[in-house]
Amino acid sequence: MIQIQNGDQLLLVLEALSNPYRLKILAILNQEKQYVSQLARDLQISRPLLYLHLKKLEEAELVQGHHEISEFGKAMKYFEVTELSLLLNNQMIEEYAQTLTLKNKNNQ
Repeated sequence: MIQIQNGDQLLLVLEALSNPYRLKILAILNQEKQYVSQLARDLQISRPLLYLHLKKLEEAELVQGHHEISEFGKAMKYFEVTELSLLLNNQMIEEYAQTLTLKNKNNQ
């Protein structure tokens, strides 16, 4: 299960959740693990675009991928959802805000 430890991690999770395709990916993976090609077909998007979304979800630790060998000897990359429970309230946001890493204008 994902444990939000600081403001930076919270922003990473919220950013990952802010895209409709990524929400659909999570909904599909919540039902069962899927391999990339099938997931791309289900979403009707290209595999390169799917990989961009999966990368964002992996960075936020919302999904995890692993390879499996099919019965025909083909390596297939599967993804599954990570358990998530997210509760936010004003006090928690205030606490997370204290731990944010802010960039100055020169480093943006």
